Amino acid sequence: MDTLKTLPFQTPGAGLSCLRGIRVLDFTTSVAGPYGTLLLADLGAEVLKVEKRHGGDDTRSWGPPFLDGESLWFLSMNRNKQSMTIDLTRPEGQRVAHELVRNADVVVLNTAQRVQEKLGLDYATLKAINGRLIHVSVTGFGLEGDRADLPCYDLIAEGYSGVMHLTGEADGPPQKVGTPAADLLSGQDIAMATLAALFERERTGAGKQIDVSMVATMARFMAPRIVPYLGSGEAPNRSGGTDSVIAIYQVFDTADFPITLGLGNDAIWQRFWTSVGQPDYARQPGFETNARRREARQAIVQTIAKLLATQPRQHWLALFAKHRIPSGPINSIDQLADDIPLRESGMFFATQGVAGLVPQVGLGIRFDGASAVLRNPPPALGEDTERILREELSMSATCIAGLIDSEIV
Repeated sequence: MDTLKTLPFQTPGAGLSCLRGIRVLDFTTSVAGPYGTLLLADLGAEVLKVEKRHGGDDTRSWGPPFLDGESLWFLSMNRNKQSMTIDLTRPEGQRVAHELVRNADVVVLNTAQRVQEKLGLDYATLKAINGRLIHVSVTGFGLEGDRADLPCYDLIAEGYSGVMHLTGEADGPPQKVGTPAADLLSGQDIAMATLAALFERERTGAGKQIDVSMVATMARFMAPRIVPYLGSGEAPNRSGGTDSVIAIYQVFDTADFPITLGLGNDAIWQRFWTSVGQPDYARQPGFETNARRREARQAIVQTIAKLLATQPRQHWLALFAKHRIPSGPINSIDQLADDIPLRESGMFFATQGVAGLVPQVGLGIRFDGASAVLRNPPPALGEDTERILREELSMSATCIAGLIDSEIV
C-alpha cells in the first residue's frame, strides 16, 4: 500500500498568524536549528532559509529514503520557509546577508563563535547593523568555555546528558533515544527563547543574544533524574523502564501484544484493581501509599503480569479506558501513522511539493480550535533567491545577474 496516498491532503492556506510580521533569517543546517525555525514558521513568522550554493542544508542529502529525489528528513523540517543561496565565505555574499539583516527580527545560526566571526554573522557585527535584532545560536556546548569549538550531533549530546546511560535494559548497552531528542528539544528551546526575547523587545526596543547549548538543554531534560541524585546521593541506572518513582509504571505483556501501564496515584491504584475485579487486593496492608507499594514492587509486578497475560491487549485497553486508567499500546511508526484520532485531528497530512506529494507532521497545537499551519511546502534549494533580491533588497535585474554570474548567490 502506498501510505503517502492515504494521507489527508492539505492545500496551502493562511496558517497561523501569531508571529505574522516577524522576519527570521535561518542560517542553520541539519535538525536542531531548522526545527526551531520550523516552529516559528508554523506560528506565522516569515522564515528565509539561507543555504550553501552547492548542496544546501546538510539534510538535503540525508537518505535513503528519498521521495522524488528529495530527502524525507529535509522535508520533515522545512515547510513554511523560503530558500535562497548565498556564498557566505565571500565578502560580496556577506554584504548581501548584512542587507537582509537590516530588516530582520531574528537570526538563527548553528555555528561556533569563531565561525560566526569569520562569516561576519556574530552578534557584535550584526548588532551594529540592527540594534533590535535577536541573535540566536544553537551549538553543542554553547558559545563560551573550553568545549565551545567542539563539533556536536544529537548522538553526542545524548551521551553527555546521561539519557543514554538510563535508556535500555539493565544488562544491555546504553541506547540512544529513538528520535533525535537533543536536536528537537534544542529546537524547542530556540523557539521558546526567541518568543521570550521578542516579548521583552516590545518593552525595551532592544535586541538580545541567545545561546542555546544542546548539552545544557539535555541536562535540563534530565532534571527529574538529576535532582533526586543530588538530593540523595543515589545514582539511577538502566532498568529497562521499570525503575520509577511511581511504583507501577512500566511495560507489561498481554496475551498478544505489550501495553504500557501507569498507576500514578492512590485513586488510580484503587480503580485498577476494581476494574479487574480484585478491589480487595488494592486495600492490603503495605499498599496504602506509593512509597509502600515501591517496597513491594516486585510482588505487585508479578501479580499484575500474571493477570494481564490472560487476555489480549485490546481487552485490557478497552477496560482501562472505561475506568480511566493510564495505559496504551506500544505503537510502531506505521501504527502511529494509522492512528485514527491523530489523522482526524490533522496531525498527519500530504501536500503538493516541488516534485510531487510531500508527507508532513502537523504542529499539533490548537489555537482557538484551529491547528492548520501549512502556508507553503518545503522549498527547493534557492527557489526564492532572485525574488528575495528583487523584492526585499530592491536589486536591479543587472545586479542580480551579476551576483549569479559571479556565483555569489
